Amino acid sequence: MDFLEELKSSVICGDGAMGTELMSAGVPLDVCFEEVNTTNPDIVVNIHKSYIQAGARLIETNTFGANGVRLAKFGLGSKAKDLSYAGAKLARQAAADSNIYVAGSVGPLGSGDKSIDSADQEKLFSEQICALLDGKVDLIFLETFQDLDEIRTALAAAKKLSPTIPVVCSMVCSEEARLPSSLPVVQAFRQLVRLGADVVGVNCVTGPNAMVRTLRRIPLEFIISAFPNAGYPRYHEGRFLYNAAPEYFGNSAKEFVRLGACLIGGCCGVGPAHIREMVKAIAGLKPVRSKPTVDWIPEASPSPNRRHPETSILDLMARGHVVAVTELDPPKTLDLDKYFKAARTLIDAGSDAITLADNSLAILRLSNLAVGAILKQQYNIMPLLHVSCRDRNLIGLQSELLGIAALGIRHILPLTGDPAKFGDHPGASSVYDVNSIQLMEIIAGLNRGYNFAGKTIKYPTDFVMGCTFNPNAKNLDAQVARLERKIAAGARYVMTQPVFDPALVEVVDNRTRHLAVPILIGIWPLLNGRQAEFLHHEVPGIIIPDKVRSRMSGTEGAEGRIRGIAVAKEVVRAALDHFPGVYLITPFLAYDTTAELAQFVRTIT
Repeated sequence: MDFLEELKSSVICGDGAMGTELMSAGVPLDVCFEEVNTTNPDIVVNIHKSYIQAGARLIETNTFGANGVRLAKFGLGSKAKDLSYAGAKLARQAAADSNIYVAGSVGPLGSGDKSIDSADQEKLFSEQICALLDGKVDLIFLETFQDLDEIRTALAAAKKLSPTIPVVCSMVCSEEARLPSSLPVVQAFRQLVRLGADVVGVNCVTGPNAMVRTLRRIPLEFIISAFPNAGYPRYHEGRFLYNAAPEYFGNSAKEFVRLGACLIGGCCGVGPAHIREMVKAIAGLKPVRSKPTVDWIPEASPSPNRRHPETSILDLMARGHVVAVTELDPPKTLDLDKYFKAARTLIDAGSDAITLADNSLAILRLSNLAVGAILKQQYNIMPLLHVSCRDRNLIGLQSELLGIAALGIRHILPLTGDPAKFGDHPGASSVYDVNSIQLMEIIAGLNRGYNFAGKTIKYPTDFVMGCTFNPNAKNLDAQVARLERKIAAGARYVMTQPVFDPALVEVVDNRTRHLAVPILIGIWPLLNGRQAEFLHHEVPGIIIPDKVRSRMSGTEGAEGRIRGIAVAKEVVRAALDHFPGVYLITPFLAYDTTAELAQFVRTIT
């Protein structure tokens, strides 16, 4: 029988997680596809057969991550087509002489970087899907997608290659049925169905109980799939272990059917025993034609935060005020007296806000959130916090951001961050779950009232988010293009790397005027010739023109400081001719020098 025709009249049970069973067979998770799909194929065939023997009517190929991007991490990027084809053939072999559907599993690219444009994404998906079709799969299963644009691209690739092939589009969402972008998954499903998806549903992340809550929010206007995990995992001796018992999992399957799912199965942690119990539980059940409306739980929109918001630098600019934001890095020790004296001096000199780096250059410093909170609460100084992607995973980043919001701090500057191995703790690891642009998208979601799991945070944050720009780069076109992506992600002002040439200020103005966001030109007052050479040769993102290095050459002490301030004042004048403010960078806590520049800003405005 045709797969879609059968779904209209029957409930079909799919297999569980191939990765879980590979681990049970002694194959490590990071093993390359080549070893499993070509060198030792019996492992895969036998796992497929174990699910079939448990009663699964649909098995998925061992190709979830077999695309050029994911395989490149194992040095196998050029073999995506061969390995996907091999995976399809092995599943077909296991299903031979039986009434079993073979689904070609296709996961997201896993690039973590939207710099891969949709055309290139479609080529990567097409390469994998074409191989699966050549391997005679019965349908394409797009699973564990979080990004609507990416799954739309994969769906388009599948339908171009074979307009009649059934396609299942399965996404990851919160229990509130929202995608990480905060878009209701029902809205995503409607778009996907219009674009040709035959089945839509949810898989991974959540266990059976959460899947039930999710399905309650999905109306019966779709053919629905449900593939939850076997509960929440625990980590033990290098393995993720799932606790949901097969009997519990099977009983939950009846509720999935009652709530409208007609293609059901399992994801992470779901083995043949779970599928066996699921098949027993749903035996004889038919797809439902209606579901109790009482189970629909409308979600309240996030409530406006009643707290009076901190005045922002954008508010000041809107009043015609020339803004001076001054960077003063948190100290490396707990001797804070000098730091807070410096901060007060900078504010008294004319700075509007103090911006605090987040362990810049991967060198350990006191928490900028702790220092920023003290500045705000004890000294009434506006803090602007840098937030680096390097030191925290996706959970930690959001927790930090919620803490920042709870303290009433609004100004943040998301950064990718310098690699840990180049700092003063070279043995530390860099996390980089996301980059700065992706972090901006997460912050934009928090400002709408939802975290990256799509769950409401009740009160939306009110972050005033900035971004960085490096005008010193050799390829300025690439930097402008990246700046455009940052602004599209929600950045509302720009802070540049230090500029030492007044002529470059005009170039920046000409190249960024179309963006219509305020830009604060970075100003670093040099202290001596040796420092100029160090910054130019050793600090990423800083380029000091030859003529400036020549002016600073051989200078020390008072002479070096005088010349450095003279250069900085020239750049300040140029910056304020074109932009509504400046970003003053305090050199090695020499705050008296930056204070002089802040006073200079006030004398010429």
